[in-house]
Amino acid sequence: MILVKSAREIEIMREAGRIAGLALKAGGDAVRPGATTREVELAIRRVIKAHGAKPSFLGYRGFPASCCISVNEEVIHGIPGSRRLREGDIVSIDVGATFRGFVGDTAATFPVGQVSEKARRLIEAARDCFYKGLGAVKKGARVSDISKAVGNQAEASGFSIVRDWTGHGVGRELHEDPNIPHFWDGSRGSRLIPGMTICIEPMINAGQHDTVVKKDGWTVVTSDGSLSAHYEHTVLVTPGAPELLTLVEGQS
Repeated sequence: MILVKSAREIEIMREAGRIAGLALKAGGDAVRPGATTREVELAIRRVIKAHGAKPSFLGYRGFPASCCISVNEEVIHGIPGSRRLREGDIVSIDVGATFRGFVGDTAATFPVGQVSEKARRLIEAARDCFYKGLGAVKKGARVSDISKAVGNQAEASGFSIVRDWTGHGVGRELHEDPNIPHFWDGSRGSRLIPGMTICIEPMINAGQHDTVVKKDGWTVVTSDGSLSAHYEHTVLVTPGAPELLTLVEGQS
């Protein structure tokens, strides 16, 4: 069931989104050669707690960390730990912050120092796919309009779009209806209504779109070992232009 948020709930979600955005920015600022993924996670956790929120991912279905940190061929759901980042790596960070019962969810991929031209283009492609999808968000449009826009942009970029994992609604729960594929699966999907809050989060692979889950039961990797990039915002559907609830100053 799709839940349309009230004006009061949207105000709370704006703050949840702002906190998530600030935490993601802190995580990106902590990405550097020699840093561990645990150190990046701790920087994110400090920001979330300092603003009176809780990490949405911690304990979610048993997930053991405050955020997901996925390196190179890791697509999503990477578990922070002792791994040290190296020059040339790319790091996808996915953050959720729960404030007064509502969730803000956002993600981006960051370069570690100087990266290859292919890695740089992949990071840009993930962002471009998100914004193409965002351009399809309007009153009366369908979820399939988002899916087509994202998928077409991924194809135009020369990279592949992950099909096993999708965007979603968000609100009191981290994952709500509707499901938002990042490619067109032939369905029309739900109609977009003002007051809906959704996450568009394309995951783009440098190689094939197929993914597998590692033995830890969480970390999703590309099946061919190719690089992957991720970009996400929480989006409010309005009568006019959509609003990005997780975009904060200093982000692109």
